[in-house]
Amino acid sequence: MCTSYGTPTATPSRRAFLHSATMAGAALLGGGVASGALATPAWGHGAPWSVSHPYADPTAALAALYEGNARFVQGQVMAPNRNMTRLKEVAAGQKPFAAFLGCADSRVPIEIVFDQGFGDIFVTRIAGNVADPAIIGSLEFGTEVLGAQVLYVLGHTKCGAVSATMAGNEVPGQISTLYQHIRRAAKESGGDVNRAIARNVELQAEILKEASPVLARRVKAGTLVIAGGVYDLDTGKVMPVSV
Repeated sequence: MCTSYGTPTATPSRRAFLHSATMAGAALLGGGVASGALATPAWGHGAPWSVSHPYADPTAALAALYEGNARFVQGQVMAPNRNMTRLKEVAAGQKPFAAFLGCADSRVPIEIVFDQGFGDIFVTRIAGNVADPAIIGSLEFGTEVLGAQVLYVLGHTKCGAVSATMAGNEVPGQISTLYQHIRRAAKESGGDVNRAIARNVELQAEILKEASPVLARRVKAGTLVIAGGVYDLDTGKVMPVSV
């Protein structure tokens, strides 16, 4: 466990979120991830809806992500669920089959990279794809409340946040606050930026597994798989990383 990060502080708003997530998650788990209607969370909009997950289990959902990336790399994208019909369908509520922790880099549009559309994936993005408390809370929402079957940590080649952490130079504003989350990966990389990028994916996935009882419980129950990879900016291919 990466003890330097610790468990997120349970502020009043945080406690309220976890309570709501637990209640909504109970309703979700009671019916099964892929079994049909999901009760709308207390802070959601509209009536409960009945669009089901298209995949029977987390393994199939993860395979679908890699198949989508393969289509993207080969230039054979299907661009599914990217029309007004789908937009109107998910306006009543969302039930994504995967949740992402990705980097804020403009060159990594996750829906496009995995050939997905409206309502398919729940995406959080932050420079360096680091798991800070706000990100963890968002991903708990995406999995526990919305029912995502996959939680994917996606790094990418030529990551500026990782490179800057390794360089350790002075930067403006609060950019350096990201360094604390990436420094361990930088130290364990042996000076190899590509290794640091992959190691950062591993460590952020580790934090998600160990800092969140909500996520850990779903993994143990078999309703969630946590996976990771590195997106190659030159080829478009996502290279899996063992997490």
